[in-house]
Order: sequence, then structure tokens, then C-alpha cells
Amino acid sequence: MNDRFQLVPAVYLLLRRNLVGREQVLLQLREGTGYLDGHWAHAAAGHVERGESVFDAAVRECAEELGVAVDPADLVSLTTLHRRQLPGDSYKDHRVDFFVECRSWSSEPRLMETDKAAALQWFDVEELPTPMVPHEEFVLGALCSGRLMPLHCIGF
Repeated sequence: MNDRFQLVPAVYLLLRRNLVGREQVLLQLREGTGYLDGHWAHAAAGHVERGESVFDAAVRECAEELGVAVDPADLVSLTTLHRRQLPGDSYKDHRVDFFVECRSWSSEPRLMETDKAAALQWFDVEELPTPMVPHEEFVLGALCSGRLMPLHCIGF
């Protein structure tokens, strides 16, 4: 058995737009996933699969979950989050989350995985919905307040 520390990687793609002077983000309402259903979350997110780069995974997740094409050249790294699912200490409880944003995509985003999400909606960054997935809310709060750093380490 290998006791080395391991991380489960995931990517979160934040679609952002400026609509008549209002900065907005696209969020989905989780449903049917078994993890924080009823909470708002980034519109596209998922695990980085073996052999993928973080940007490749973001492009794939955006197509799968929103039905839109994103050019990897339009992705901007926001932050990386190392988090632990408390109180556990198994390798599955340690996560590394890569947050990227995009302001350009191919068509109007739509819910593609209706078995995993109940709604898809644009929100002003000053008026985010509740409840939100805690670690995603943490990153959005840091982004909106100007406290976003290249790396955050937290435990929830």
C-alpha cells in the first residue's frame, strides 16, 4: 500500500460577461448529484482526467455541461485551491481545484446534463445566490473582493 500524499484534481470554469456595466457570472443549481444538491456552483466543472491538461479538461467540461465551444487561448487562470474534506484524511479527501475564467465562447450556454443540474442562470457578482458550494463561494468571494491569490489552502 502506498501512503504517499495524493490529490484529486478538478477544474472549474467561470464564464464571465459584462452586461450594461454589470459584471456577471454563469452558475448552475446542482441537482441529482448526491453532493450539495440545491447549491449553486460554477456552470462548468469536473475532474481532470488522466492525460488531460487543466485547460483541456475545462474545454471538455464546457462542451459537455453547457454545449458551447471554448478556445483554450481564451482561458485565463484565476487561482488554485488546495482543500481537505474535513474531518477525513483519506487520499480522496485531498483536492486540488484549478479555477479558470473565460469571456468568449461559441454560442448561448444551455443545460446539457439536466440529470445533474436544475437551473442555469447569470448573476451579478454583487448579488450571488445562496446557498453556494462553500469552496466555490470562497473563490468567487475572493475574486469579487480583490483578495484572489495564486494559491489558497483551506479545509471545509
